[in-house]
Amino acid sequence: MKHLKGTIAGHNIRVMFWIQFFSSMSFLAPILTLFYTERGLTASEILIVLMFWSGAVLVGEIPTGVIADRFGAKKSFLIGTSIKIVSMVILLFAHEPWVFFFYSFVNGFSVTFFSGADEALIYDSLKETGDQNQMDQAMGKIQSAGFISMIIAVLFGAYLAKDLQEGQFILLILLGIFFYIIELLLVLQVKQPYRESFIRENSFSHVKDGWKAIRRTPQLVWMFLNVTLVFIPAGAVYGYFDQPLMLEAGLPVFFIGVMYALASVVGYFASQSIGWLTNQFSRVFLMNLTGFLAFAGLLLSALFADVLFMVLGAFFVLRLVQTVRYPIYSQLSNDIIPSHVRATTISLLSIVDSGLDLLIFGSLSVVALKGYTNVLIGCAVIVLIGTLLPIRIRKM
Repeated sequence: MKHLKGTIAGHNIRVMFWIQFFSSMSFLAPILTLFYTERGLTASEILIVLMFWSGAVLVGEIPTGVIADRFGAKKSFLIGTSIKIVSMVILLFAHEPWVFFFYSFVNGFSVTFFSGADEALIYDSLKETGDQNQMDQAMGKIQSAGFISMIIAVLFGAYLAKDLQEGQFILLILLGIFFYIIELLLVLQVKQPYRESFIRENSFSHVKDGWKAIRRTPQLVWMFLNVTLVFIPAGAVYGYFDQPLMLEAGLPVFFIGVMYALASVVGYFASQSIGWLTNQFSRVFLMNLTGFLAFAGLLLSALFADVLFMVLGAFFVLRLVQTVRYPIYSQLSNDIIPSHVRATTISLLSIVDSGLDLLIFGSLSVVALKGYTNVLIGCAVIVLIGTLLPIRIRKM
């Protein structure tokens, strides 16, 4: 993407790369579930934490999407990052379930200020030079920044909290806050595209036009459901149970961090190779392949939970699936969505995602009472349903 140097697209991709780098500096990530359990949460309560996060997204998607469409990505990102910092301060003092639920709601709400706005910013920046067909490569590059920072964060996080002591948890949270402040400063460097996705219009018109765009393109809905029904179980839910799975299979806490770091290395190279992959294979084929891989990974995790190499193999497969699917979906969906309501339309779809989150998390929180194995089998079934939903490419 060297030809983008000196363009607004090149500038924003570079800035978003570094924003992603610092926003992914989660030192708690390799021991987050263990942190929750050490502070007294049960498996069911952890899933309820996820439900509050999704509930916040459900509440926040439309108003924050409209804010992005009316006032621009930079202001939306500034608000979102500030709220995220507040959520981490709340986490410092979280010891009761209701405080964790409150933290999760605030943190989820912060994410909605980026949802849709980041994709709209990059797509329209590329569109100004006629390079919008490189959206998946751009998003892959930005996504790769998160893997670089994750390598650093998970190794240090797992090492610093290897004893799972309270003081170690507090240190990791404070380190995260420090890097999120740097992220806030980087947001100030974002440049607004000169055209369509961010127009100061009546807020209701954005929502109405976004809804019309969805109704006119059923293939967008099917594609979205395919992606969501794979991501929720294979990404969101599995991501909260991979740590206890590895620990119970015999892996020490520090080496959980090492596995996270290795997965980030794999993710980085996979993100950088999205362009090559889409040149060699069709995007629809890659979406179907990764969906079936996610199903296999979850099923193997459930059936061989006590076999360490099977647990680790499934872990790497599921991380790879998440890495490859998002940039490809971003390209396919943004080719369909009209520019002037891009952020709002993506936010409307995210509301459906949040509703499905609540339904799936709520169902699995009941299943979780019987152990991790049943949760993973349930996840595998949901992923299979999502993968079997058809993906068709047709531009508006």
